[in-house]
Parts: sequence; C-alpha cells; structure tokens
Amino acid sequence: MKSLMGFVCVLLVALSADRALAEDTVFPAPGNKSEALVIGSVTDLAFIEPLISAFQRANPSTEVTYRQMTSLDLYAAAAKACAAGEFFADAVISSAIPEQVRLVNDGCSDPFRFALPDDLPDWASWRNELAGLTFEPAVIVYDRQGLDPAEVPRNRFELVDLLRQTDRFRGRIGTYDIEDSGVGYLFAFEDSEQASTWGRLLESLGQNRAQLYCCSSDVIDGVASGRLVLGYNVLGSYALARQVEDPRIGIVFPSDYTLALSRAALVSRHARNKQAANALLALALSDTGQRILSGPSMLFSSLNGPAMLEQAGNGIGRQAGEAAFRPIALSPALLVELDQAKRKAFLDQWRKSFQAGGG
Repeated sequence: MKSLMGFVCVLLVALSADRALAEDTVFPAPGNKSEALVIGSVTDLAFIEPLISAFQRANPSTEVTYRQMTSLDLYAAAAKACAAGEFFADAVISSAIPEQVRLVNDGCSDPFRFALPDDLPDWASWRNELAGLTFEPAVIVYDRQGLDPAEVPRNRFELVDLLRQTDRFRGRIGTYDIEDSGVGYLFAFEDSEQASTWGRLLESLGQNRAQLYCCSSDVIDGVASGRLVLGYNVLGSYALARQVEDPRIGIVFPSDYTLALSRAALVSRHARNKQAANALLALALSDTGQRILSGPSMLFSSLNGPAMLEQAGNGIGRQAGEAAFRPIALSPALLVELDQAKRKAFLDQWRKSFQAGGG
C-alpha cells in the first residue's frame, strides 16, 4: 500500500504449528515496487539494516522482507522448505555455519551468479554456493565495575584460574545454551577440539552454575546490568557495538587463540528472486559492503576483518593485534559437528558438567 511507503512494518508470522514465530520486518520499496526480496537470517536487525538500506538505494523498486529467527529454527525452516521444494527465503544468512554447509551439501542452494572477490580468503567460501560475509571473533566480555584490571583474564588459562573463586562467581557467569543455539554449539565444539583447557573450563562453568542464554545480546545485557560479571564466547561484533554505548563493558580477545566465524550466506535453490539475492550478496562483498559491515554495526568483513579490528579504538586495536585469530572455515569438515552420535555425546558431557556443579 502506498500509505506504507517509507515506513517499516513488523509482523509476526507462524511458519507452521510446531515452529517458533519468525519476526518479519518489511522495508517497502523506496520507489515504485516491481519486485520483492526475502532474507532469512539470525542477525539482529539493527546490525544488518545499513546493508539493506544500501541495497534499496541501488535497487529502489525492491521491497525487502527481513525474516529473523533463531539459528536452529532458521535451519529447520529452510531445510523443511527445501525438502518440500517450497519457497522460504531468497537469501539465507546465518552464523550457524555448520547448518549452512549442510544446506549446501543437501542441494538447497544455487550457484552464485556473480564473481567472488579475488581476495576473499579460502576459508570464507565453499563450492561457489556459500560465502562468508563477516569476520566476528568469539570474545570474553566482563563488567569493568566487577573486575579489577589486574584480574581480567587474557586467555583461557587465566579464566580457569579466576573461576576457582566459586563463592564469588557462582551464578554470575554467562555463556550460550549450546542445546538451543547453533553458534553456541559451534564455538563450544571448536573449543573442545582446540583448547587444552576445555575439560577444566567446562568443569569451571558447571561449578560456577553458569547462566545459559540463547543469544550474545542476552549475555551482554547481563554484564551491562551487573547481574553477570563475565560472559564467555560472546560474538565480538555485538560486544563491540554495545561497548560504544556502554563503557562498563570490557572485551577480551583470548591470547591463546580467538575463534572467528563468518556469517555464511547462500541463495536458495527455490528462491523467487535469485537476481536480487545475488545482488544483495555481491553488495555485501563489495568495497561498499565492506565499509558498511566494518562501520557502526561492527560485523566487519571477511575480506579485511583482522586489519579493521587492529585499527579500532578504545584499546581494541592493540588487543586484536595480539590475538591469535583462528577463522572457522566453511567446509564439509563442519558436518562432523552435526553427526547425531557426536552431538549426543558432546551434549551429554556438557549436561553432566553442569549437573555435577549443581547448575
């Protein structure tokens, strides 16, 4: 309707009786509408809206619907539609990258119709059907009013030592609920593969009755309010953006290693508007897109993320320069994490640690 021009409409849409609600935000076409683009994603709207705005400036006749869901619900909805040969979204963007790899592996994506940048790192693409758009480290956030500077853990070894003070930190540590969060499960599984401290860290989280959350923003909220002293494996993009508004939030890039993920994007095999979906992803990987992603949203870009982080202010650049970044590659190797037997064993270990700690 013309009366809605220039306004954003927010709708709650039930995808099916047994699925959680998806929040649809509609951006009317700035010009005369002639086509529509539907984006399925987990990214908080405020972080991706600048990219949508830039896309609509270049494509003023395109109405954009942004369909936001939790990572596991997004995957379930996309996989179900793919299996039925039905439409769900034109482009799917998610931080739960093993699930994105599975969608591609299961034939739910379409080859890109644009050339990927020559300087896109090998770890940020797969089969010309999946591309990483961002560079987002997994960080430790902490309450600057709750920890003295000398106490701030700079790596996982120091974190384990700090958490021995269970009387002080019990119930005041936050992290992902890895049973409900795809990205939380990804970070935890990668830790189990790479960290020599994993067993001790998991035990420490359990003993301190760590609070479990679906999303990074919830952990950050807890730290900002003082309910939590520390949050582990939080998405750095969200933490950095919040720190600009709230200096109470401190951020640590673990010096032993800092995992980094890239939100993976694909064009759906059953997209209704493959041309617009390709144009959106091409924009995200262009020079303009890099500036947008590395701007106020602080998602940074898969092409220049480490360099941009090193240039950041508030002492972040120095820390980022010292971090040993380990990007998680988009590859079939991630499918191992989704193996049902491995997943069950991993989650059993997780639950036992929390039960043993009384959490």
